[in-house]
Amino acid sequence: MTMETDGLRDAIEIAGGKRRVDLLLRNARVINTFSGDVHRADVAVHNGRVVGFGSYQAKQTLDLKGGYLCPGFIDGHVHLESSMVKIPEFGRVVVPRGTTTVVIDPHEIANVLGMDGIRYMLASSHGGVLGVYLMLPSCVPATHLETAGAELSGHDLALLLNDERVLGLAEMMNYPGVIHGAEEVLEKIRIARGKRIDGHAPLVTGKGLNAYISAGIKSDHECTTVDEAREKLRAGMFIMIREGTAAKNLRALLPLVNSENSRKCLFVTDDRHLEDILSQGHMDHIVRSAIKLGVEPIRAIQMATINTAEYFGLKDLGAVAPGYRADLIVFHDPRKLKIDKVIKDGRLVAEDGALLASAVTDYKGKVRGTINVRWIEHEDFAVKAEGNNARVIGVIPNQIVTRSLVLPVKSDGGFVVSDTQRDILKIAVIERHMASGRIAKGLVKGFGLKKGAIASSVSHDSHNIVVIGVHDSDMYTAAVQVVKMQGGIVAASNGQVIDALPLPVAGLMSDRSAEFVVDKLRRLIDAAHAMGSKLDDPYMAMSFLTLPPIPELKITDRGLIDAVDFKAVGLFV
Repeated sequence: MTMETDGLRDAIEIAGGKRRVDLLLRNARVINTFSGDVHRADVAVHNGRVVGFGSYQAKQTLDLKGGYLCPGFIDGHVHLESSMVKIPEFGRVVVPRGTTTVVIDPHEIANVLGMDGIRYMLASSHGGVLGVYLMLPSCVPATHLETAGAELSGHDLALLLNDERVLGLAEMMNYPGVIHGAEEVLEKIRIARGKRIDGHAPLVTGKGLNAYISAGIKSDHECTTVDEAREKLRAGMFIMIREGTAAKNLRALLPLVNSENSRKCLFVTDDRHLEDILSQGHMDHIVRSAIKLGVEPIRAIQMATINTAEYFGLKDLGAVAPGYRADLIVFHDPRKLKIDKVIKDGRLVAEDGALLASAVTDYKGKVRGTINVRWIEHEDFAVKAEGNNARVIGVIPNQIVTRSLVLPVKSDGGFVVSDTQRDILKIAVIERHMASGRIAKGLVKGFGLKKGAIASSVSHDSHNIVVIGVHDSDMYTAAVQVVKMQGGIVAASNGQVIDALPLPVAGLMSDRSAEFVVDKLRRLIDAAHAMGSKLDDPYMAMSFLTLPPIPELKITDRGLIDAVDFKAVGLFV
């Protein structure tokens, strides 16, 4: 390839001011993530990239009037399915708030659809306004104690590693498998060599941590204390400081950050729900919160831009500098951080909190139906009373950990019934991937329902149908409605569906607008509250009761799970 054909000569001549550029951003206060300072400059953009500072002849000029100009924010770890909208719609919401790039872990949809789910996420993000990179899910299924819709080996994942938007292997949740050298885990790590491997190692310390990191795992987003994060930082890990909806670690971890180590720290959301994004923000909310908690504004912006880009090897992102992609945001007050303008690939795409019409995209591709269940009967929710005392899942408000309780059960005619006086309700998990007919049943305390039932096809990590209710008939009604909708969230009472949110994309995501989804979720929460629940979000709380890696007692389609000893246990004691 000659200089004339590879564009090198053109790039040099344009940056040198010998030709007109596409766009000149005048009167900017540039937040420089390299030098760590702010300098006044005009910024020239051509072919979607920054070409230089100074006065240039331009086809178009945009006067920023002294506004701050910085790189677009990058979310370094997000399960985008948790937003319950498709990627183009997610982009419509977050790009006007300054997020121009995300690194997704499609762990949720992969547990439902396997490789087809990963390919769907890649295809639905192509050509959209939001830049999307992908880390391959490392744990599908998440455990052997549940039924997922797929099983992905290292060989399967290797088929996608050469995709230019695939950056490596996502959070290695099976840290015991790494530490003890489980071959199927090591196979996945081997195929990802040369690319990034993200970590997930809550409370792992000492020699176990040394072994985990020696496998080539270079980050962790599960730190909850400064001491934990400091040990991992000293061992060479990048610390992903998470501030999502369910897990909030920003306030606890910021005391770790100083001028010497901040470049090894980055911000991530992990899971952030739509209502929080619409009401508070996305990455802009994290940066704004960090500044309020005392972090220098430039340092906070580095942690949302260049730090993330450098960790993932995104060599043309994270800075306002010659040769870097012109993903830029404009604002006038670093502390309020209200985003005025967003430029993506050199093109103005958002102003005053809204995406421009010219930047709106959609994706019409489909996935196959994923609700495959044997015919459900009323009798499926009956539980024979085989003893006086039973194991009960004890909900802790605003926590995903639970208690393992042993309590007397209420029965009627030889069958267990819900006991609303003591807030002990029935819970069932219906396998929905293989039509096996498997339905596990148990008891849960802490939801507060006095009548009715709630059900959902969002249940981490395998996303079988979970339903909690007072009477079997309402549990039946709610579960059947989830099946009819090919996935979704339901509230039912007195044999009638009160409200429902269809989630036809893998039973996880809507094909409607963000505003529609948020409105439906609010109505569903209101319905659950009207039925007696005192939990802030009963559906989110319910979705984590099926997560066996999190102590103490959980339930999957395979039964009650002792999540401390990691084994199935019986309902009755």
